[in-house]
Amino acid sequence: MPEMFMPTSFSDERGGAILCHPEDKIRDYVERGWWRETTLLDAFDGWVRGRPHEDALSDPANLPALIGAEPETLTWAELHDRVDEIAAHLYANGIRQGDVVLVLLPNTVSLVATYLALWRLGAVATPAPVAYRLHELSNICAATGAVAVVTVGTLQDRDLAAESLSLREKVAGVETVFTFGPATESRAVSMNVPVTAEMLARSRRYIDGLLVTIGDRITICWTSGTEAAPKGVPRCHADWLASGQAAQDGLETDEASVILNPFPMVNMAGFAGAFLPWLLGGGHLVQHQPLDLPVFLAQIARHRVTHTAMPPAILTMLLQREELRASVDLSSLQRVGSGGAPLPPAVVRRWQEEFGIEVLNFFGSNEGVCLLGAPADIPDPTVRARHLPNYGAQGKQWATRVAGMTSVRLVDPVSGADVHAVGERGELRLQGPTVFGGYLEGTATSSPFDEQGFLCSGDVFELGGESGEYLEFVDRIKEIIIRGGMNIAPAEIEGLLFEHPGVADVAVVGYPDEVLGEKCCAVVVPAAEAEICLDDLVEHLRSRQVASFKLPERLEIVATIPRNPVGKIVRRDIREALFAPPVETA
Repeated sequence: MPEMFMPTSFSDERGGAILCHPEDKIRDYVERGWWRETTLLDAFDGWVRGRPHEDALSDPANLPALIGAEPETLTWAELHDRVDEIAAHLYANGIRQGDVVLVLLPNTVSLVATYLALWRLGAVATPAPVAYRLHELSNICAATGAVAVVTVGTLQDRDLAAESLSLREKVAGVETVFTFGPATESRAVSMNVPVTAEMLARSRRYIDGLLVTIGDRITICWTSGTEAAPKGVPRCHADWLASGQAAQDGLETDEASVILNPFPMVNMAGFAGAFLPWLLGGGHLVQHQPLDLPVFLAQIARHRVTHTAMPPAILTMLLQREELRASVDLSSLQRVGSGGAPLPPAVVRRWQEEFGIEVLNFFGSNEGVCLLGAPADIPDPTVRARHLPNYGAQGKQWATRVAGMTSVRLVDPVSGADVHAVGERGELRLQGPTVFGGYLEGTATSSPFDEQGFLCSGDVFELGGESGEYLEFVDRIKEIIIRGGMNIAPAEIEGLLFEHPGVADVAVVGYPDEVLGEKCCAVVVPAAEAEICLDDLVEHLRSRQVASFKLPERLEIVATIPRNPVGKIVRRDIREALFAPPVETA
């Protein structure tokens, strides 16, 4: 890091801030060198001083269609001024250290600036995908004690300002709604109104008097909710920076990097995949929302993007559609992060060998799992597609510095014994500087940590490589299909079915069976003009030498696969839609 990143004072005195970790743990991690004594704001201020006139942040190109405002690009100095102005608006309307503010914004310049402004004031951002509605938003506000909402006036055909104002009637404590873009609600505080010199002076005086530490809570993100109700995940400067460092070491971002972010910047995918590598590397962050392939590809060409992220399905589709791929200049692209679904090895190999673009296998969680299959660690693209580094492997050095600070266990979910042999499977558990301190009170029914203090990820991995140096994702423990006592990992079968030319998207779920307990159902979105039948899929899997008990015994054709905002399959929605018993009517 540049020498301009000056330490923030560490004090036992607390203002309105809440620590995410015990003070003895914070001190221990700092002494070990696992956590730096700087905050995300120190990183930001360093680039403002060091690169004031370089481009820092750009809006989506389709911003007029999204919110009715013109897109803009800000330099680091201009972004600094924008953050000051937003902080002045927030402060003038009562936002103080420790206050929780719901952030309901699409990926824009305003979203990044709002985060930085809230942290300037010592406030806590609880981000939500803009796809959330009153049900989800009211639960978040009630659980966090949010006092305000920051949103946009309108988002395409939705009046987000009006929806947010209704939270004041539904949830006690929500007092103020702030809006960017053309406002439709006079009851909201418009962020477009210029701030006065006195407003700026007052907020700056307040900020100058704050006591801030690296352990201060700055975000409360939310789990994906693919299996159960979302849980609140508080995080601080220190553990976010550790996660960001892990991602940056693999992505190798720097001042010359241009990062295009297509994932909602509301949790690990957006923060560790784009925001933090940008903030640590000092390059140019380009926002994108929602995922629109022509707009996305045009942004790559226009901004000369070097780093981005794409779901496996998009990577596969671009290889299949040569005319689309050839219609834009992708020559600036160096690295693409991907995750959320199995990566087909042939796809990763083709991108690297034919186009010189390295695809990185990323696996993360809001709780602090942050594994990155980087080319420096796994040069063979076909191996990298399926494997991640095992930070617990003896005698291995990995590209990310966090690896040496992270302890890893694989634990058999039935026996509770540690797994050590190559080919065996167990739940991933880990300790280290990226791991959070525990769920928000009232949002989880049990602790996520085991008796040794390791985070229980809920994810099953298989030890791979010659000596267990790799981890291969199997599936979520709760998603394993048990057919007659035999375990079937949906993600494994989905990865193989994605290689079928007639499959555009796929999910594999279990359905009840009186004899075997469960059987396997393939839920498929066919590719354009393709006709899919169950026999075709079974034959495709047999050609891959898949065990017979894993073969799907039912096929459902659908128009879309339900996914959450970061692309994970929401299997419970599929099961409810396809297999729930009919509701009896009187």
